[in-house]
Order: sequence, then C-alpha cells, then structure tokens
Amino acid sequence: MLIILASVLSSWVSAEEFSSTNFILRDPVITPASGFSSSANFQYFSNTGQTATGEATSPTSYIVYSGFLYFATSTSPVLSATAGDSQVSLSWTEAIGTLANITNYQLGIATASGGPYTYQSLGNVYSYTKTGLTNGTAYYFIIKAYANTLSLSQSGESAATPVATAVSTTSTGGGGISAPATLVNFSGWAYPYSNVILLKDAQVAAMTIVGADSNFTINLTGLAGGSYVFSVYARDEDNRRSPLQNFPLVLKAGATTNVSGIFIAPTITLDKSEVKRGDNLAISGYSAANSNITITIDAGSGLIVQTKANKVGAYSYNFDTSSLDYGTYNVKSRASINNQFISGVSFILNFKVSTRNAPVEIGTLAKGDLNNDNYVNLIDFSIAAYWYGRVLSSDFREIEKEKLNGDGLINLVDFSILGYYWTG
Repeated sequence: MLIILASVLSSWVSAEEFSSTNFILRDPVITPASGFSSSANFQYFSNTGQTATGEATSPTSYIVYSGFLYFATSTSPVLSATAGDSQVSLSWTEAIGTLANITNYQLGIATASGGPYTYQSLGNVYSYTKTGLTNGTAYYFIIKAYANTLSLSQSGESAATPVATAVSTTSTGGGGISAPATLVNFSGWAYPYSNVILLKDAQVAAMTIVGADSNFTINLTGLAGGSYVFSVYARDEDNRRSPLQNFPLVLKAGATTNVSGIFIAPTITLDKSEVKRGDNLAISGYSAANSNITITIDAGSGLIVQTKANKVGAYSYNFDTSSLDYGTYNVKSRASINNQFISGVSFILNFKVSTRNAPVEIGTLAKGDLNNDNYVNLIDFSIAAYWYGRVLSSDFREIEKEKLNGDGLINLVDFSILGYYWTG
C-alpha cells in the first residue's frame, strides 16, 4: 500500500499519529519540501495539497486535487494473433486511459510462455504484422499500453505458430487435399460458474460456463475467411449481465486466430434507487474470483472506494452516504487482477440521495428491452425500426422514455442504446 501525505503551506511536519479505518501511521518522518523519504518497505512523498475537497484549477499549467494523489490507469488491451507464412498478424483493442491518454503501445515477443519478452515500440496503433518469424515455432505475444513513458496496463498473452502457405495439388486418385479449417479462439476471465455468451454479427454463436478459476475459453469452427464482428458478455448467477465487448476481426481462410486476455467487466447492482442521506447504500455484483474492485461514485469530481471479490467472484460494499449532498449520483465498478490486468467498467447505475429510502424495482433490463423478455435482440430492433420516423403512440412513448433516450423520437441515438445493451 502506498501512503501519501500532503504538506500544505508549512515547512515542517511534527511526529504524531495519523489513523484511519484501514491503518495507523505512528511518528512519521517526512521531507518538508519536494522529494521523498524512504525505507525498505515504503516511501513518503511530499506534495502540494489543499485544505478543502475538490480541485484547484486557477493555475494555467496544472490542476491540484485534494486528498490522496490520483494515479493514472487504463483498461487492458485484448490481443488477437493470427499465424501466417513466416509472420503473425496482431491486432488489439484500444486501452482506455483514466487521468492519462495512451500515446504508445509496445509489443513483447517470446518463444516461451510467460517470457522473457523482447519489446519494440509500435506507436499509437492497433495492429501490426510481425514478420521474419520461423515457421513451426510457437511465439507468444503481449501488448503494453503507455502514456508517454508510464506503463499503465498490458494484455493477456496470445500465442501463434507461423506455418508455410499450403500448396494445392491435384490427386489422381479422386481424393484431393482438404483445406485447413478457419478457427477463432476466445479466452479470458469472467465470474466463476457464470455463462459467457459469444455473438457473431449480433447473433448468438456459442456459450460456455466459466471455471472455478475464472478462466473461460470458447472455440468457434466452421467459419469462412472474411470480416466479422464478434462480441462477448457474461451473465452472473443472478442473471445480471455485463456490457458487451466487441472485436471486429478479419479472419484469414485456413488460419487460427487467438483472442486472448478478455477481462469481462463486473456486474453491478444497488439495494436502493433512493437513499436517505446518512444511510448506507449497498453496492454489489460479480467479477473474477479474488479480484480487486474499484467503485466510483461520481457527481462531477468522483469518489473512489475499493473492495475485493471473494472466491466465487461476489463483491459488496456498504457505502455511507453521509458525505454526499442531496442530489443524483451515478456509480460504476471495474476490476483488476494483481494490479496488472484491468477490466472495462460495468454498466452505470443511478441513485438519488434524499430524505427517504426507496428500493430498486426488480424487473427486466433497464435499457433496450422493449418487449420485456430480458433480452435485447432483433425483436427489439424491429420494434424500434417500426417507429423510426413515425409519431409515437402514447403507450410506446412511455416505453421509449423508460427504455431508450426519452426524447419522444426513434433515431440513431436509440439504435446506439440498443447496440450497447445487445444480448443477441
């Protein structure tokens, strides 16, 4: 744990006891100016701080945040590898930075799983073909995302074995040589014992059950070479689902493509839609077993709390709302494994701080499910398409208000909402 203390306006700090619900710090020795003091176990950094919550934006060259220092992070890129003749074609999803912008990706390559890797800088791109490889040798790849010189996250490892291009021959015996199959394999982490669903061009193509170790693998065969949009999501044991993760791929006929390091975002639920100020709000959901969960309660500045999932992936946090003013807030969660692999964010939920408590209504999906069957698929798309460009009926106007963007029209914004919540 990195403990950071701020020196505000003073030139010295006396030795005394600092405490919180998580730690006690006795008789610290802190450098009074810029720099740090260290021991074998930790470092104390001096820092300019504030005496009030929020942020100071008056300097033109920087912003000062009060409280604990903010650390940049990013989602982990998902890496795809397709073998060719003496080469491997690589592509990866964009790493989304928080408090930093991704400026560069580095490719690591090894001939043994787990490395050691040899790295090369690729720039801010999302695909690369590694050439000059030896056919028949297995290669292992990872991608690291950087903000300038700061490494923020990395992908899971993806393997591929280059092979020589097959030469077609004619058989006089009437048999012939069959072409190699076109395969794509998906692997990553989700919630133990949950269902992971794979969509191919918006239609359900396969499903698997996640193991106790949170790992899942889906192998898809019988494909032709060409362009596809694959999507993956999970349903936890309470039938709550995660956001979609999309992977546009161009499959090479006769080749195997491996998509590795998919980290399904957590599910999330609240016990109240409206909470009396000072009462607790229970925030819970599922993620990978024993993963670290970061929960953000955001009404502009953002308040971050952390908890940990148990061995079956369940997490919960009782948030004390005493520090919140009356108003509406949103909450979301994300997960990390060993501070190395970082998921995307969960769905974003809203709650209101007021003078009373109101439970969350248990029902169908909050958005996109126009026919209330707990799925968002072609039926819902067809319903929305029927009303596109038409004056909405009074009944459907209420549905559009609740399930879509609530502007009284069916337009591209509504179809984007359907795509975001799509289940197939």
